Amino acid sequence: MVNMTDCVVVGMGEILWDVLPGGKQMGGAPANFAYHVSQFGLRSCVVSAVGRDADGEEILCRLAAEGVDHMISEVDYPTGTVQVEVDADGVPRYDITENVAWDNIPYTDNLECLAGRTRAVCFGSLAQRGEVSRDTIGRFLDAMPRMDDTLVVFDINLRQKFYTKDILHRSMERCNVLKINDEELEVVSRMFDCRGLGQEDKCRELVARYGLRMLILTCGVSGSYVFTPDEESFQPTPVVEVADTVGAGDSFTAAFIASVLKGKTVAEAHAVAVETSAYVCTCKGAMPVLPDSIKVN
Repeated sequence: MVNMTDCVVVGMGEILWDVLPGGKQMGGAPANFAYHVSQFGLRSCVVSAVGRDADGEEILCRLAAEGVDHMISEVDYPTGTVQVEVDADGVPRYDITENVAWDNIPYTDNLECLAGRTRAVCFGSLAQRGEVSRDTIGRFLDAMPRMDDTLVVFDINLRQKFYTKDILHRSMERCNVLKINDEELEVVSRMFDCRGLGQEDKCRELVARYGLRMLILTCGVSGSYVFTPDEESFQPTPVVEVADTVGAGDSFTAAFIASVLKGKTVAEAHAVAVETSAYVCTCKGAMPVLPDSIKVN
């Protein structure tokens, strides 16, 4: 178990407005991750950038209202937005604006200091589509402590055309926890020549190939898995009335990592993650307040 007294859990990358049919919601996987980590009583911080505009100011105000610590730079690019369409099954489809603030996260002295206090970080492929943010993420990872209990989480989060084989390979080399869903696993398997293997074998090959401590595989209604070099955990997906699934995967990752940092076993952390994600699916938007029954598990 990590001594979390002086530790910070960081969500790093995009922060934006999800423009949903019913209105806009603050989103972006790293912000969702950090928000939910904070609900489990751990210190978290969102690292990103917003524009010098009304949308950016509103994000900063919203983070302050939610009590989520942040290191958000204001830059000369517009604040990111995503048009989200939700189908009849509650599954979102995204149209992500390009060349926005979170593509241009600057590396600063304050970020360097934060990296030195970070015991877990979650980053994805989307924020690495821009050279500036990709460089900042890499430098942040380089500046983190090299300790056995440090968790570097790559939530692969493939979106539209915004990834390359090289970015995925380098990110998997840098992480020790990989989060991936079943559709993304098929894309990665084709890219990295794992096509002849079954789903579980593909996951085990990735664990071995990249020396991962854990691989989290989510399969929607078909359940989820956590693979380590020595064990495997499976949890069925609870049947709930789905409002939408925006942010559900981020809440899963946050609950799992927070639980591991608080000393739970892989199987125990997995169970908390499944319960958290299922609850988020019953709510509109990515950042609902979790019930105490989940947070005290």
